[in-house]
Amino acid sequence: MTEWNFGDILDAIEPVLPPDAPALIHGDRRITWPEMGERSNKMARALRDRGIEPGAKVAFYMRNRPEYGEAMAACFKARLTHVNINYRYKPDEVHYIFDDSDAEVIVYSSEFRECIDELKERLGKVRIFVEIGDPAAIAPFAEPYEALATQGDGSPLGIARSPDDLLFIYTGGTTGMPKGVMWRHHDLRQAQLDSASLLGPAPRDMAEAVSMLAAEGPGRVFLPACPMMHGTGLLSALGTMMTGGCIVTLDSPSFDAEELWHAVEKHRVQSVAIVGDAFAKPMLAALDKDPGRYDTSSLISIVSSGVMWSREVKEGLVRHIRQVALMDAFGASEGLGYGLSVTTALGSVQTAKFVIGEHCDVFDENDAKVIAGSGVPGFIARKGAIPVGYYKDPEKSAKTFRTIAGVRYSIPGDWCQVEADGSLTLLGRGSVCINTAGEKVYPEEVEEALKTHPSVADALVVGVPDEKWGQAVTGVVILEGGADFDEATLKAHVRQQLAGYKTPKAVYLASIALRASNGKADYAAVRDFAINQGAAR
Repeated sequence: MTEWNFGDILDAIEPVLPPDAPALIHGDRRITWPEMGERSNKMARALRDRGIEPGAKVAFYMRNRPEYGEAMAACFKARLTHVNINYRYKPDEVHYIFDDSDAEVIVYSSEFRECIDELKERLGKVRIFVEIGDPAAIAPFAEPYEALATQGDGSPLGIARSPDDLLFIYTGGTTGMPKGVMWRHHDLRQAQLDSASLLGPAPRDMAEAVSMLAAEGPGRVFLPACPMMHGTGLLSALGTMMTGGCIVTLDSPSFDAEELWHAVEKHRVQSVAIVGDAFAKPMLAALDKDPGRYDTSSLISIVSSGVMWSREVKEGLVRHIRQVALMDAFGASEGLGYGLSVTTALGSVQTAKFVIGEHCDVFDENDAKVIAGSGVPGFIARKGAIPVGYYKDPEKSAKTFRTIAGVRYSIPGDWCQVEADGSLTLLGRGSVCINTAGEKVYPEEVEEALKTHPSVADALVVGVPDEKWGQAVTGVVILEGGADFDEATLKAHVRQQLAGYKTPKAVYLASIALRASNGKADYAAVRDFAINQGAAR
């Protein structure tokens, strides 16, 4: 069995790709695979020549752009560890990740120079700052990215690498400070291949991977609509890179559905990654606004992960793009392949229903396996190719990566029911589960019920302290344009679909954002908002 290393994979596939095969596209900028291979080799050598040793951490502080993929390839080739930085964070939050990860190199785009300048005196561990921008206007304390990518020897490094080389994914989760999930190259690549095998043949070793690429040609043309600094965008882009595909990134600093559809048409995009309805609803609205305006005939799949993706929006997209497969991937930064739900023109499944991954088990609160059709809620657990743990956090690692009956599992905290047919119905994350009068209520189930009302554009549900109930189920909604807010109607709508105890005791009209830029729910901020609204009543 092959021991995978991302740097070795790149060295193996680059020579068999056509010389004109695009690797990275951004607006009118097009970088072929030979160009990316040479530029990433030069950058890898430059960092090693500056004394950056294998295992050193390299922080990526930028929006989606070609340099993200290029610098990531350089890190793999030089045996350096990728660290993602959320560019939405404030300076102190950014500093926390720089410091917690022990970053020795920071690669940042010039738009974030002000933050780096503010923090640099506190970043004693950082040895090199690399700025992406106009080479003539680089900060005096930084090295120009283009110089590192264009000067020196561009041939393969020819070094021995290890399957134990690491990649970090910092994840904020719903509570606590961000944690760095540590993935061995081998485990992460194997987890990706395990997930890919649900849809078709996947290579079992390096020779087979190269043979498949030589026979079938370059991989898919992929567009991450969500940020690559988050797991969904990052891991999808990484999978594309490892199969010789092309990563297309958008120019706009915020998501623009019309720009996305223009890019799909122009670059013949085959796959798009999103994070639920926050992306899918604007995409559908753009298609509804002007049916037939965009050529979407190249599109094979749209993949979402991280949050629920409503059935109604999926069905709307399929009406416009008859050949597309809409894939709802149940996964996390802590593990891939927990489950998969696929919607096509031939049919769809209910929101939150998944086919369980073959490497997964479901356990109850006593660590006993849940029997299909029993109605007993349980937590999903993934075995096999899983992370090492959280960086510098053995306590959190012990809670998430547990051994049950002699088998080590990754348990991110998602609860579900196993139906009689073996499929999963996702209930929600245990950390945001609401305990109301002794009953457990999973927010996502109530959120989906609220979002089926035609006046609701988005909704989150939280538990707020309550003397009578312990926690009161509380909804916070954003309305569709022009819709009127009617709390009683929304409560009645939920009650028609769910048990009475799951019906919100209160529903508030949001005056804050419900989600971060990647579409993930901001439960902490929404809970505070709901508590304040209740106090003001």
